[in-house]
Amino acid sequence: MSWGTELWDQFDNLEKHTQWGIDILEKYIKFVKERTEIELSYAKQLRNLSKKYQPKKNSKEEEEYRYTACRAFLSTLNEMNDYAGQHEVVSENLASQILAGLARYVQELKQERKSHFHDGRKAQQHIETCWKQLESSKRRFERDCKEADRAQQYFEKMDADINVTKADVEKARQQAQIRHQMAEDSKADYSSNLQKFNHEQRDYYHTHIPNIFQKIQEMEEQRIVRLGESMKTYAEVDRQVIPIIGKCLDGIVKAAEGIDGKTDSQLVIEAYKSGFEPPGDIEFEDYTQPMKRTVSENSLSNSRADSKAEPKFGGKPKGKLWPFIKKNKGAAPEDFSNLPPEQRRKKLQQKVDELNKEMQKEMDQREAITKMKDVYLKNPQMGDPASLDHKLTEVIQNIDKLRLEAQKFEAWLAEVEGRLPARGEQRRQSGLYDAQPAPAVNNCAQARESPDGSYTEEQSQESEVKVLATDFDDEFDDEEPLPAIGTCKALYTFDGQNEGTISVTEGETLYVIEEDKGDGWTRIRRNEDEEGYVPTSYVEVYLDKNAKDS
Repeated sequence: MSWGTELWDQFDNLEKHTQWGIDILEKYIKFVKERTEIELSYAKQLRNLSKKYQPKKNSKEEEEYRYTACRAFLSTLNEMNDYAGQHEVVSENLASQILAGLARYVQELKQERKSHFHDGRKAQQHIETCWKQLESSKRRFERDCKEADRAQQYFEKMDADINVTKADVEKARQQAQIRHQMAEDSKADYSSNLQKFNHEQRDYYHTHIPNIFQKIQEMEEQRIVRLGESMKTYAEVDRQVIPIIGKCLDGIVKAAEGIDGKTDSQLVIEAYKSGFEPPGDIEFEDYTQPMKRTVSENSLSNSRADSKAEPKFGGKPKGKLWPFIKKNKGAAPEDFSNLPPEQRRKKLQQKVDELNKEMQKEMDQREAITKMKDVYLKNPQMGDPASLDHKLTEVIQNIDKLRLEAQKFEAWLAEVEGRLPARGEQRRQSGLYDAQPAPAVNNCAQARESPDGSYTEEQSQESEVKVLATDFDDEFDDEEPLPAIGTCKALYTFDGQNEGTISVTEGETLYVIEEDKGDGWTRIRRNEDEEGYVPTSYVEVYLDKNAKDS
């Protein structure tokens, strides 16, 4: 099966077919190129998606990733980033293993095709030239033969005419001979050209054209094989990344299997545990016995029983609650004294660990500078030892500063750990505190304990006196509840979840007892037992003119 023998007369169709084959190859190249662009775009979108949902450093989101579910989600994001990388690999391999080679091959194929059809046209032109020469000699031979016949007839006519002179007859005879000789020469030339054309035609149809068409056939078959190999490579490029993509998916599954609800629940306890003990039972106060009406100062019922008779207790713990919402708006205390005991201990421990880590870095740097200085001392050509003295002094000062800072936090940590009872002894000590009378300040302290752990009450007598001298003098010494200075209307519903806030419903009217002091919070009261802070932007305030003047 050869194009040279089977398609010897289909030169033009073969030319069209081979051009169509090149067009198909270029179409496949364009397809692969667009696939690489799609893979790159997809990989970029996946990376952007993964980056978008990554936790921001030094933010609250980063703290959330302590939980197993959030860690699993973070692992999913990381695996998707690796997954995107495999799509980039696919794009790179398609470009390097298919596009680059096919692009060069197409150019070579075009040049080869051009050369083969150029040779074919050249052979066509040669056989056409031979054919024209043959036709020309044939026509000349035909013409000369006719001229010779006419000359012969003329001679015979002149020879038969008795009125013609011998000179004219001789002249006609010579002319006839000349024409016959020309016809013989034309015949020989025609015969020679015919033999030459037949030889050239045999070479053309049995040698030149078969060879040229055979080369074109081989070129076309090679193009088809090359296209098939490229398609196999196309599939193999995808197949090569399947194991890695599978590992990425396995990593996501493994991360999902690592999610543990119990562990997350324990982390919630560790994050929000205040360290306070629930209050003990309230003792029965028998008012039928006049001598027993005096209750202990540390009893929680003291404030509750007198809440209606004495508004200072009824309003303070429940209504006013703790003004720590306002205090926390500013910078937190350095010793984290605004936190519950357990949370304060964790913060202090974290700070101590950070300082120790920084101190270790500085110590490593000091050691490195010291070694470098020793090298300079032994080999002065390498550097001046005195040039390191300033840096070494600075590092030593940083170490001393960090050590003092760490000692300060360690002292606070030891103070907190000394006050926190052991886990097995908490309940027993709580019962002991309930049984023993405490100073009057403990009554206020117990009333200030907040369920969400936003306040830490010190248990030592010295700290109680200190708190009494600071916060209690400012916030709790007023015996009477603050008078209303106006009213307000709730513009929006506010759900007061934090200690010290109060929930309001849209459209509700309440009393204003303290204006916004620039921190964005207004203190309001619903009744004798309910008062607290709400965002100033949530209410519309109507102050009494008399209150403004006073």
